[in-house]
Amino acid sequence: MLNKIFAGMLIFLPVAVAAHFLNFSPILVFSLSALAIVPLAKFIGEATEELSVYTGSALGGFLNASFGNATEFIIGIFALRAGLIEVVKASITGAIVGNLLLVLGAAIFVGGLKFKKQKFNKTAAMTSGATLLLAVIALVMPAIFHQTSPEASTKITQELSVFVSIFMLIVYLASLLFILFTHKHLYTEEVGKLEAKWSKMKSIIILLVATIAVAWMSEILVGSIEPIVKSLGWTELFIGVIFVAIIGNAAEHTSAITMALKNKMDLALQISIGSATQIAMFVAPVLVLISLFFREPMSLIFNIFELVAIVLSVLIANLITEDGESNWFEGLQLLMAYAIMGVAFFFHP
Repeated sequence: MLNKIFAGMLIFLPVAVAAHFLNFSPILVFSLSALAIVPLAKFIGEATEELSVYTGSALGGFLNASFGNATEFIIGIFALRAGLIEVVKASITGAIVGNLLLVLGAAIFVGGLKFKKQKFNKTAAMTSGATLLLAVIALVMPAIFHQTSPEASTKITQELSVFVSIFMLIVYLASLLFILFTHKHLYTEEVGKLEAKWSKMKSIIILLVATIAVAWMSEILVGSIEPIVKSLGWTELFIGVIFVAIIGNAAEHTSAITMALKNKMDLALQISIGSATQIAMFVAPVLVLISLFFREPMSLIFNIFELVAIVLSVLIANLITEDGESNWFEGLQLLMAYAIMGVAFFFHP
């Protein structure tokens, strides 16, 4: 039933393209392109879920997080090209917060309604949590430097962001080595329990086609953001943190909940927490480096409001997962934390 609904939503793909070329209202174009991205992101998630059967849960979770984040990454590139630096930073913030609170919270909550208590690998969860804390350090330090060194030039600030980005990428590559090779036993407890519905070739083709389509829709979506800011009065911060992030998280959201309903919490955490980690340790630094080729480079200096939201999200996610088990009430707590932050971002000037 759910697959039929998502398949039916693909009609928004040609409709969004038509609305774009016919110069319809920016609000309509934004809405249609966003609705078109949702089923595409879902099929990206389903294709990577199918591939995880062939590759194992460790690499499968990595693939799901990687291609699930392809949406945020692609939108980020188009936004950088358009000079929407604050939208890019806000979408990074929203993706981290959304994965840790909305996606993880929904997975734990829904899974907890079906199972009284769900268990997962405590060591793997704590390792992911430590990596997230390192990401917090990397994101906070440039902002603190900027606040405490007002005499520092823009060039110095940008150079700091580049160096921090390189260090973050080194840690990210090391985490892949840890997950996929040296300690893959921590992430492979569920291998062999899933059954494939698609062939490996079909999964790869759907994955590539959906990713290309997402890139097309992302360009249309980004082009309608500035007119929406002017017409509705919404801030770029709110649009980036909530709307762009939720659109990008559609694949992770669906996949994580599906895994939780199957009592595959190790994979659900690998998708949600792994995705947040990848946004912070890979997508953000790569976008910083890519921005050097555009007219206006992006730094890693986030505003205090964004940083506090990220720090608090990491802290509560770590507290809930540190014992190696979860229940529906913990999921509800994460969801309420997301709701509180969402309202705060809406009213933030």
